[in-house]
Amino acid sequence: MGKAALLFDLDGTMLVSDPIHMEVFAELLAPRGLTVDEDFYMSHIHGRLNVDFFAEFLPGEPDPVALSDHKEAEFRRRLPRPYPSMPGVIDFLSRARDAGLHLAVVTNAQRANAEAMLEAIGARAYFEVVVSGEETPRGKPHPDPYLEAMALLGAAPGDCVAFEDSPSGIRSAHASGAMTVGLRSSLDDAALRALGADMSIQDFTDPALDKMFQRLKGVTA
Repeated sequence: MGKAALLFDLDGTMLVSDPIHMEVFAELLAPRGLTVDEDFYMSHIHGRLNVDFFAEFLPGEPDPVALSDHKEAEFRRRLPRPYPSMPGVIDFLSRARDAGLHLAVVTNAQRANAEAMLEAIGARAYFEVVVSGEETPRGKPHPDPYLEAMALLGAAPGDCVAFEDSPSGIRSAHASGAMTVGLRSSLDDAALRALGADMSIQDFTDPALDKMFQRLKGVTA
């Protein structure tokens, strides 16, 4: 048997930091003629790489990389420390670690953002691997970030469970071959399943997670 692993998205999955992102985007894009409200944010920005969003909506931006770096630095500046995690996530990580499961973060966030968010919720020490989609050939919705995390952990797709909340993240995790658990933080069960989720949970206190542990029973860590 191979290594069993749990792979976690960050924004909207382990913590709800989207209000901060949306505020920064709204301020950044207003002078460029774009109005960012919740519908626009969830439809066009949430879960995507900045460069992909800028290519679609700001094709004439002279330096999209600098704009992305500025946006993310401002997010980190505004992120409170400590910051509340998704209900139950720390206890769930402890349970998973005690069960001998391997743990990784798989995110489209910049690495500096990922590290800042993990430290803010007090979860950094649980993770062996952090993969940023900006550092793989293709970010989410492509499977590359998840496949990279699996390779680093030495885990086969069939022995992995991924936790996601966004359309791009669900597609990425599903395409990697991992069992995909959708968080109902922004989409309902039907929408998550339509995107490729195998099941959905409200948060990490959901008793449905016992089924996930049962699925991995017998897979050696």
